[in-house]
Amino acid sequence: MPDTPDAASIEQPQLESRLLYGDLRRQVLWLALPVLAEQLLNYAVGLTDTFLSGRISADATSAVGIGAYVNWLVEIIFAVIGAGTSALVARHWGARERDAANRIASCALALALVLGVLAAATLYAFAPAFGAALGLKPHVNEVTTRFLRISCIGHLFSSICFIGGSVLRGSGQMRVPMVVLGCVSVLNVVLTSTLVFGVKGITDGWGVEGIAVGTVIARSFGAALMGVVLATGRTQLRASPSLQALRDWESVKRILRIGAPAACDGLLMWLGHMTFVRIIASLGSNTDENPALAAHMVFIQVEAVTYLPAWAWGTAAATMIGQCLGANLPDRARQSAHVAARQVCVLGTLVMLLFYFASGQIYSFMHQDPAVGAFGAPALAALAWMEVPLVIAIVYTASIRGAGDTVAPLVINCACVFGIRLTVGALGAIVLDLGLFGAWLGMAVDVTVRAIVFSIYFRYGRWSRPHMPLPHDEHSEPVHPA
Repeated sequence: MPDTPDAASIEQPQLESRLLYGDLRRQVLWLALPVLAEQLLNYAVGLTDTFLSGRISADATSAVGIGAYVNWLVEIIFAVIGAGTSALVARHWGARERDAANRIASCALALALVLGVLAAATLYAFAPAFGAALGLKPHVNEVTTRFLRISCIGHLFSSICFIGGSVLRGSGQMRVPMVVLGCVSVLNVVLTSTLVFGVKGITDGWGVEGIAVGTVIARSFGAALMGVVLATGRTQLRASPSLQALRDWESVKRILRIGAPAACDGLLMWLGHMTFVRIIASLGSNTDENPALAAHMVFIQVEAVTYLPAWAWGTAAATMIGQCLGANLPDRARQSAHVAARQVCVLGTLVMLLFYFASGQIYSFMHQDPAVGAFGAPALAALAWMEVPLVIAIVYTASIRGAGDTVAPLVINCACVFGIRLTVGALGAIVLDLGLFGAWLGMAVDVTVRAIVFSIYFRYGRWSRPHMPLPHDEHSEPVHPA
């Protein structure tokens, strides 16, 4: 008797047909919503960590905030693999080249394990250097170092979660990463909330270290679950790390050729942001604690309510563009990004209004120190308008990368961060003595210029021209956009 097809094998052709030929607005929304749900759960983790640290001290809040920046750095390292993998898998999937997609995915997972080990070891060794580079006081740096050295263990597992999610999204599967990473987020919130203050009669509270330990445990669970999903091939995409996959030099080169510029982009952006944090850290140099720095760290977590939906719609646009170019549908690819940008602008506007009218309540809820709110709330209300250009910039950046063009975002992002954010931020915060508002003004001007430049480049840039195929090997023919 012939084998009975399982649900995944029936669903996948239907999914591909909808992505390539279904109603565009509905398909972009259908792809974005699971990623949004996943990211909102992840947002709850960051928000909970910041809220819990706010019940401990301003030093703990600074440590958790710096930990978020370090986590961003690690994700940038993983983007060397993730950006190239997602674009290549999407292009092969749209061209119905299943074996090539599986080969790329297995190679990516093997690379992820190697980078996870290297990242954990490096961060453990250099943890004290992060606080020293930011000019933190010794007692703040001590708390930060302890937090970072526990947290870095989690990167052994987050590499599999991060790259596994990129692989699945490239094939158009958004719900599976949502379920896996959503479970990780829920477990993370439960564990950290329990470990920080302890349970009466069972265990004492671990303070800020409890946040780090809860994160590590949750990520180890997520890595195991993601590995099972990919190894069993339930989504018709089958991948598992191995030495053989790591020795697939052709796939390694193809992944790195796309991913390396994206990672350089992210690394330079990270350095720019850390320099920006250094400017803010200098604002409280004459006090025992630094409420300006704590206020900025609260803002970074709160603003994720804007960034994460934009990332969800950007991911949807990137998947659509990759698969449509693979199927030789360049006009549909282009329209996908415009639809995604219009949809996410609605969310950006709602967040802008929330920040403007409720900035004081946000800071009162997130931190018990009134000085932190005194620094952050007025600046947040005054610059709430920047949330709309921020979402536009993120969606078009992701769209351009989804087409395989990772060089242009590198140039544009670096020019804006180093040429505008740091210059205007230092001028406003230090020279004009506008404090946190002056620093954030540089941030607002930066994201506005980036939104304009990326919109123009997406309309006229080289990503859509026939000479912009993705790197390919001798086993597959490139599909050129018309």
